Amino acid sequence: MVVDNKHEDKAWVEFKTPISKDQLLEFCSEIERLLRINPYLTDIEWENISQEQNRFSALNHSQEPAFEIQTNVQIEKDSDSVIANYSDGLKLSTTFSVEEDVLGSKLTITEHYRYLSDQEYEKHFHEIDKSLSKWAEEIQTYIMQWHKWSWFAPWRWYKEKVWLQMKPAARRISYILILVSIAETALIILIAVFLYLKFL
Repeated sequence: MVVDNKHEDKAWVEFKTPISKDQLLEFCSEIERLLRINPYLTDIEWENISQEQNRFSALNHSQEPAFEIQTNVQIEKDSDSVIANYSDGLKLSTTFSVEEDVLGSKLTITEHYRYLSDQEYEKHFHEIDKSLSKWAEEIQTYIMQWHKWSWFAPWRWYKEKVWLQMKPAARRISYILILVSIAETALIILIAVFLYLKFL
């Protein structure tokens, strides 16, 4: 992640993906999904007011204590980017810029902040969103998984209808439970095969 000056007027991060530019642009068009992927956001509420206007609220845990977000989100789209503009808070906008890459595409996420004087910066420092790097990692992981498994309808349903609605802690717990279930199933199969071969 790169941050411009101490006032954090602009911060950005970029990464490559295996999907095409058009696919990535379509993926980024779902701003609600992108926000729900952020592991630092909880208690997310998203209301569609119109095709381009939305109401968004959440608790941001990228700082301690967590701070509340309540803002209208206006979405702009063009051939190379999707922009979420915020009516309230320190953050002015988040831009998702898409480029073609040799093996797929590249996504650059840029967050713009309202300029703050030194005095205002100290006063509102606890409201600065510090989740960008981790958020980008989670988006990249989600895209990689989506590229690999979206053909499998049950997995797609789980990620869209269940996983995105979970709190980050619940996601971690469910992941552990899934791994334990897989390990238990594999152990049962191994024991069954051993017993079958032994008493064959």
